[in-house]
Amino acid sequence: MDYQQSRAYVSDADRYAGGALDLTNIKELMKRLGNPQDQLKYVHVAGTNGKGSVIAYLYTTLSEAGYRVGRYISPSVYSYREKMEVAGRSVSREQFAGYVTRVAAAIEEMTSEGLAHPTPFEIETAVAFLFFAEENCDLVILEVGMGGNLDATNIIKNTILAVLVPISMDHQSFLGNTLSEIAEKKAGIIKPGCSVVTAGQQPETMAVIKNVCAQNNADLTEADLREAKAVKEDFAGQILEYRGETFELSLAGSYQTENAALALEALHVLEKKGYPTTVLQRKKGLKDTRWNGRLTIIHRDPLFIVDGAHNPAAADMLEDSVRKYFKGRKMFFIMGVFRDKDYSYIIRKLCPYAQQIVTVETPDNPRALPAGELAEAIKPCNPHVQAANSIEDAVNKVFDMAGCDDVILSFGSLSFIGQITAIVKTREEKNS
Repeated sequence: MDYQQSRAYVSDADRYAGGALDLTNIKELMKRLGNPQDQLKYVHVAGTNGKGSVIAYLYTTLSEAGYRVGRYISPSVYSYREKMEVAGRSVSREQFAGYVTRVAAAIEEMTSEGLAHPTPFEIETAVAFLFFAEENCDLVILEVGMGGNLDATNIIKNTILAVLVPISMDHQSFLGNTLSEIAEKKAGIIKPGCSVVTAGQQPETMAVIKNVCAQNNADLTEADLREAKAVKEDFAGQILEYRGETFELSLAGSYQTENAALALEALHVLEKKGYPTTVLQRKKGLKDTRWNGRLTIIHRDPLFIVDGAHNPAAADMLEDSVRKYFKGRKMFFIMGVFRDKDYSYIIRKLCPYAQQIVTVETPDNPRALPAGELAEAIKPCNPHVQAANSIEDAVNKVFDMAGCDDVILSFGSLSFIGQITAIVKTREEKNS
């Protein structure tokens, strides 16, 4: 099949999602593909908020140090193929189509024998493993899709390092209704004898992580976030001091000092595991790291920022950045959310800061909350809200409202950041 056919094949598999959450399908699928994942070594990253940023820091720094590193993330922001990348290059259209063709043949064998059809995420994960194996990666950094123990990425055996970013309440219908329950599932990525790095955990979460490490004879390192200090910061970046060294970060947001500290601790542990990096490589890696969709500037005059904040912990961090960087400036919001998220909390934390709010329905997703419903939910908190007919309509509305010195902020989901960015870029080109 060609690239478009392969994309359609993966999308069509969405009708098989929603079944039992376990590793049965992915294990059977990978066995029929020759278990390419067993050829590789991994850094496995789980948690609630900060996974993508920590992965970006590690990926950029290790690549700077000369390692051939693979990266698997979800969701993608600007390009579907950015989910899987090696040495700064996303999987090509031709490669992706070829891998999906191989995966589809294995799936056809499975279903002909009465076995269940894998989900889109399982198919994408299988494709990623094929890609990374053929690219002969020195190390692969994997982001957990959801949870940990039963996530498709957890089929791997050769985990060098498990990284657990701060864990908070999210995906309760799948992972549990307490922090301890959720932490136990996320800590399921810890393999016997691997190293573990974490930071910023609640006491009950930390107790679970320590217990799982003890059960697996896994050595645990906790980054000391009290030593992570931003000595200079604004919405365009910051200077971090950590353990006697100074690092320039191109990523904004007060939470990025914590993410960078966790990444630095992970790099120190990787050095002991045979993947050394120099201080200069770490400094350049952190400075050169880019991570789209996290307090990302896409336009100036007015300042237009996109952020993927979509759960309570992310809303707390975004509110901190709003108070710190934009005090005294008029703000105009675009907000779109999934209906299964705790959007009422996000509304309470952020919507009081806006002069006007425009709501959107996140595109092409059955979990999307209609713009009108979201607007009604916001009104008790901030009556200056209106629903847009489309993403483009929302962008046009906020540009009409905002002056050159004002701030436009889009948040609530990563799913429409790419579309908003493209619309804003098109406006710029028309007006240039």
